[in-house]
Amino acid sequence: MDSCIHVTGARLNNLKNVSLSLPKNKLVVMTGLSGSGKSTLAFDTLHQEGQRQYLESLGMVTGFVSKPAVDSITGLSPSISVDQHHTNRSPRSTVGTVTEVFTYLRLLWSRIGVRPCPGCGQDIPPAYADGTEPDEDAEPEQRPCPHCGHLVPDLVMGSFSFNKPAGACPACTGLGEVIRPDARRLVDGTKSVAGGGVRGWNAKFTEWSLTQLRAAAGHYGFTFDPDRPIDELSQPERDLLLHGVESPEFRRHFPGAEPPKTVAAGRFEGVATALLRRYTDRADDPEYRERAERQGLVKQPCAECGGTRLRAESRAVTVHGLGITEAARLPLTDLATWLAGLRERAAGDEWLLVEPVVADLEERVRRLVDVGVGYLTLAQATPSLSAGETQRLRLAALLGSGLTGVLYVLDEPTIGLHPSDTARLIDVLRRLRDLGNTVLVIEHDLEVLRAADHVVDVGPGAGRDGGRIVAAGTPREVAQTEGSVTGAYLSGRLPAPRSRARGDGDTAVVIRGARAHNLKDLTVRIPLRRLVTVTGPSGSGKSTLLLDILGRAARRHFDRAGEHPAEHDGVDGWEHLSKAVLIDQEPISRLPRSNAATYSDVFTPIREVFAARSRGALTAGHFSFNVPGGRCERCEGAGVLTVRMHFLPAVQVRCPTCKGRRFRPEVLSVRHEGHDIAEVLAATVDEALTVFADVPAVATRLRRMADVGLGYLPLGQPAPTLSGGEAQRLKLAKELGRRTTGRVLYLLDEPTTGLHSADTARLLGVLQRLVDAGHSVVTIEHNTDVVQASDWLIDLGPVGGTGGGRLVAQGPPGN
Repeated sequence: MDSCIHVTGARLNNLKNVSLSLPKNKLVVMTGLSGSGKSTLAFDTLHQEGQRQYLESLGMVTGFVSKPAVDSITGLSPSISVDQHHTNRSPRSTVGTVTEVFTYLRLLWSRIGVRPCPGCGQDIPPAYADGTEPDEDAEPEQRPCPHCGHLVPDLVMGSFSFNKPAGACPACTGLGEVIRPDARRLVDGTKSVAGGGVRGWNAKFTEWSLTQLRAAAGHYGFTFDPDRPIDELSQPERDLLLHGVESPEFRRHFPGAEPPKTVAAGRFEGVATALLRRYTDRADDPEYRERAERQGLVKQPCAECGGTRLRAESRAVTVHGLGITEAARLPLTDLATWLAGLRERAAGDEWLLVEPVVADLEERVRRLVDVGVGYLTLAQATPSLSAGETQRLRLAALLGSGLTGVLYVLDEPTIGLHPSDTARLIDVLRRLRDLGNTVLVIEHDLEVLRAADHVVDVGPGAGRDGGRIVAAGTPREVAQTEGSVTGAYLSGRLPAPRSRARGDGDTAVVIRGARAHNLKDLTVRIPLRRLVTVTGPSGSGKSTLLLDILGRAARRHFDRAGEHPAEHDGVDGWEHLSKAVLIDQEPISRLPRSNAATYSDVFTPIREVFAARSRGALTAGHFSFNVPGGRCERCEGAGVLTVRMHFLPAVQVRCPTCKGRRFRPEVLSVRHEGHDIAEVLAATVDEALTVFADVPAVATRLRRMADVGLGYLPLGQPAPTLSGGEAQRLKLAKELGRRTTGRVLYLLDEPTTGLHSADTARLLGVLQRLVDAGHSVVTIEHNTDVVQASDWLIDLGPVGGTGGGRLVAQGPPGN
C-alpha cells in the first residue's frame, strides 16, 4: 500500500501546477501567507476530490461534486472537513444539543429524577421504582403520588427537552427569551402619523393605513387624530396604532365591543403586532429576523423561566439536589467533577440503572474538555460560539467516532485558543492520527508547526504571487529552507515584534466594579494612547469585559444608543476621548450579493471609472450587478442559477447566458487598463492596486485593505464566505478611511485570526501607527506576537469559566 497521497498538476485558483506528496497516517500542517493557496489545496482540491472518489466508489451520482482542476490524486482516503463556516445559527441549538450531552442528561434525569408533589410537597420517587421505562416521545401517563394520591405525569425524556411541548416553557416556547416591540424605535413620538412618525412607512402606505385607523376609531366611537404628535395621542389612540384592534392592550379600553370584521371596516393590525407576526412567520429566515430586530424588536430573557427554556415542573426535578437547568449552566469542567461524584452518591440499584448513562456522559464531557472548551456550558447557544469553538466541538465528536483510514482536513483549530491550551489540542490531533488517520491542518501557530510530522509551506506570497510549494518536510527541514518566510520564523531568523515600551499613560479609561457573567467585581484601568492587549484563557472574561461592558458603555455614551451595558458600577475617562469604535468578528452581511468591494465602498469609484471609460454611453449604475440595467437578467447579476433537485440539495450552476460574469456584453466591452468589470471583481486587492494605481479614490481604499492583511482577498468574494478575522479586518480598513477628529478608542476582538506571522507583523504596523497618531487601541488577543508588541497587558484568569474573571496581572509585557 502506498504510504503517501500524491498530487499531480493542481491548478485551481492561484495554484501553479502544484505537485507534491503527503505522508499518510501523519500530522501534516499546511501553512503560508494568507491567500497563498493553502485552503485551495487542502479543501477545494484534496478534500473535494476525496469526497468525489468515495461517492463514486459507492455508485452515487457525483455531478454536484465536480472534479477539481488537477491532473491526478492517488492514495486518497475518504475525507472529512472541519472548517470555520459550519455554524448552526438556530436559536434552539445549544452546546448541549449539538454535542448530544444534554440528551444523555435528559435520560439521566428521567430515570432517577426526584420531584416535589404539587399536592403534598413531598418527594416523589423516580419512575423506575414502579417498573416503568421512560421513553423520549411517549405521552406521559398519570400516576398517583405515593404520599397523597395526587395524580402527576410520569417523567419522560421529553419532559426535559425545551424543543418539545412536554418540557418547553410555555411563555417563550423553549427559546429562553421573548421578543418585545420597542415603541421608541418603531415610531418617532415627536412627529404625527401623517407627518411620517411611523418609521418604515412610506407616504402611500401611510395614507392607506390612516384609512384603516380612522375606520377603527369610528367603530369604537372615538376619533383618531393623524396630525397630532404620536407622544400626545390618547392611550386608546396609541394602543390602536401600535397594537391593533385585536390586542389585549387595546381591547382593555372597550371590553364589551367586538372588533371590526374586515380591514375596510377598521380591522387594523397594529405597527408592533404586524412586525412581530412577520418575525414569527419568517422563523427560517435569519436575515429577515435580524432586519426586524433592527427595526424595533428587542430580545429579553423570558420572565417565566428566567432564560432556562424549561417549564417550572421540569426545573423542579433534581438528581441528588441538582436541577437539570443548573447542570446545564455548569462549566463542562465542573460538570465532569459532578458526574464523577455520582459514583459515590448513587447507591445500589440506582447506580446499576444509570452507570452506562453516566459512563457515556463522562466520556463525552472529557473529550470536550480535552479539545479546550471546558469553560463552555451546555446552555450556551451555538450562534454565540466563535468559529474556533465550533470547530473544536466538531473535533471532539470526531474523537468519539473511532474511524480509521480517514483524511481529516481542519482549518486553524487554534483560533481563539490561549497558548496554554495549545498543547492539549496538539495531543487531540495526535490521538486522531494514532487511530490510523491522516490529519491535515491549516495552521499559522508556530507551536503546532513544530509539533507536526510534516510541514508544507505554500507561497511565497499571496494571490498571484502564491500557489507554489516553497518548502516541504519535517519542521526542522522547513526551518532550514532559504526563501521560506515560515521557515525564517520557525528558526528565529525573523524575530517576533517587540514592545515599544510606552508604559502606562497619564490618562486612562477605568471600568469600575465589573461583575457580569464570571467577572469578580473587577476594577480595571486601561491606559489611553497605548496599544493595550487583554489576555487570558478562553472563558476567563475578556469578551465580557471589553465587548459587553466597555463596548456597550461606549455606544451609550457616544451614540446615545445601544443596550444597557452588563453589570458594573461605571466607566470613567470618556472625557479624554471623542469617539469609540467597536470592531468585532460578526459577519458584515449574510447577503451573498454583498462582497468585499461593496462593503469597503471601493466599488462605487470603480464603477465611476468604468462609466467614464464608456464616454457617456453607460452610467455607473450599469456596472452594478445588484440593479437592472447592465447586469445579466437571466441570473439577475448573481452569475449562477439555482437548480432544484427535488429530494437532493439544490445545486448552483454557472449562468449559461453570461457564463458566470454577471453583466451584459456591452458592459463587459468597457475596459480599464485592459480589464473589464468582471475581471476586476475577480482580482485580489493587491492585483486591483496595480490596475487602479492612477485612481486615488480607488487606490487609497485598496491600500488600507492591503495594510490590514487583506491583499489576497478577491474584491468580489461574497460576504457570507469571509471568516470572522477577515470580516473584522475589513471593518477596520473601512473605519481607517473615515475622517476622525480628536482621540478615538478602537476595541478589537482577535484581529489576527487567520493571519500568518508575517501578516501579523504588517497588521501590528497599522495598529502602532494609530497609537502614534494619538489614538488608543485595545484588543483581545492570544497571539504571542501581539502580546509581546503591546505597551500594556491586562491578564484575566487564572482559568476559564467560574474559576476565571479575576485580574491576574497588568503592566508592560516585560514585567
